[in-house]
Amino acid sequence: MRHIEDYPGIKWGGHNINNLRYADGTVLIAENESDSQKLLDVVYSESQKKGLELNSKKTEVMVISRKANSLPVNVTVNKNKLTQRENFKYLGTLISSDGRSDTEIQARMAQAKATFQKMKSILTNPYVSIQTRKRVLERYIEPILMYGSETWTITNKFKKKLEAVEMWFLRRMLKIPWTAKKTNERVLQEPQSKRSLLDKIRKRQATFFGHIMRQEKLENLVITGMMMSRRCRGKQRERLTDGMAKWLVMGSVVAMLQKTKMCQEWRRLIANAMEQGT
Repeated sequence: MRHIEDYPGIKWGGHNINNLRYADGTVLIAENESDSQKLLDVVYSESQKKGLELNSKKTEVMVISRKANSLPVNVTVNKNKLTQRENFKYLGTLISSDGRSDTEIQARMAQAKATFQKMKSILTNPYVSIQTRKRVLERYIEPILMYGSETWTITNKFKKKLEAVEMWFLRRMLKIPWTAKKTNERVLQEPQSKRSLLDKIRKRQATFFGHIMRQEKLENLVITGMMMSRRCRGKQRERLTDGMAKWLVMGSVVAMLQKTKMCQEWRRLIANAMEQGT
């Protein structure tokens, strides 16, 4: 990997980023097809010199773009064309070609529901107190749902979906059918509960965000650095930092970034936001 350090990737905050690595999970990053091919050729040839083989069947390519349909790309390894994907899983998280978190959130909700069904005999058992069942839900189901949520950008559409899946769990635990026509407020009153899933996600995001901002490493650069490109026309997408600033009731993202440097103050802001609720 040292042989590709000077090859072009993407310019961010004055730095060149052309790869991400974690254990044996490697991602090569470039702005166009030709730069991608150059990076891959160097990795392939240098790997062969060390007696390592690059498996073309396990290597995939993806174009990340705001456009609805991804541009076709032709990148090869040893004359074998790589499969182009609309999304791929990296470190347990789905990365989508549109750059959004929607596919990953949808997949996490589906996995959490499937696990709930497997544990249905406990979670819907009327002989087990609702408080105990809620603790089981928090320890076994919610972690599946919230895995990787520190990086989600949650749109208004998916805020509603996350609130809906939280009520889906509670209604089944209380065995309340849709034919009962009970409002969510009435359902929440029965176990003396309140909606908390979105706040838990926001807390995880804010805690992780404060940590990476104080570390001042690659993640900090990606958040604070400017990308060397032109902004697209039309309404700009909501960013992770925008949603976090609203939840923490900060006047601006810049003011929020300044608060992250003060650990105790940052914790106090998170605690206050948890008390107020989403």
